[in-house]
Amino acid sequence: MKTDQPLFLSEDQVREHLRMADLIPAMEKALIEFSAGKVTQPVRSVISVERHGGFLGLMPALTPDGLGLKAVTFYPPNAERGIPTHMATIFLVDPETGTPLAIMDGRLITEMRTAAVSAAATKLLASRDANVLAILGSGVQARSHAEALRLVRNFEEIRVWGPTSEHAERFAKEIGAKSMSAEKAVHGADVVVTATNAKTPVLKGSWLKRGCHVNAIGACRPDWRELDDQAMSNVIFVDSREGALKESGDVILSGAKIYAELGEALAGKVPSRANETTVFKSLGMAVEDIAAAMLVYQKAISATTP
Repeated sequence: MKTDQPLFLSEDQVREHLRMADLIPAMEKALIEFSAGKVTQPVRSVISVERHGGFLGLMPALTPDGLGLKAVTFYPPNAERGIPTHMATIFLVDPETGTPLAIMDGRLITEMRTAAVSAAATKLLASRDANVLAILGSGVQARSHAEALRLVRNFEEIRVWGPTSEHAERFAKEIGAKSMSAEKAVHGADVVVTATNAKTPVLKGSWLKRGCHVNAIGACRPDWRELDDQAMSNVIFVDSREGALKESGDVILSGAKIYAELGEALAGKVPSRANETTVFKSLGMAVEDIAAAMLVYQKAISATTP
């Protein structure tokens, strides 16, 4: 994997080389390797930009397949400016020599790998005959999850709620879903996604159908919540124990007991408890970004090699 100059890949070029169907098994592999101790990955380092309501996160990882770093910004106020709330750049280097291999846009990778990880969780933890999906949120992650989860379950009905009803209705129309209240959307749903910028709970445990599966994507700060204490009293899976205990307000403030990392369950090291009500609290990890970026890099290299 050596080139004279690093590849520079724009978001459009990343889109050209990245497919959700390839990404889901790549994320399963990355999560299994992380939980097996085969990855060196410090917990994300975050700088708060209080003046502008934003954050800068630095996420390095050394995996069995690659070495690199993602720099990501999270600015919730951008939603009102009509620009992405998350923007990112991924830097890959050759683990053998430290030579830069590629610098690529990471916004789309962040969007897609997050949903691909939820798809891996849903594939393992949701009922085989799950056919009703509820999505709380109507932004980028909501869209990406609608695409990814349809690859692992056949949903006959998709319900949508969003904090801005106009956005929720538009999103519902785009994906062939119905827009309704959060409680109504969740009632009787087999799979639930929370993908909001909420700082206080938008999902109540009393709404959940027994045996359903929840993918909780938002609330990535230690003082933010998307799920109430009752929702968090179910079987809790995380991507990283260390990360969840430092960054997840849902875990920290509820005092929830973490049952397992998703990678442990994917590897069969712990029972999946898929017949119970399960919650996957996703924070996102550098190992996911490096695995996704390596997929893009390898496809880009093959496309340019005669």
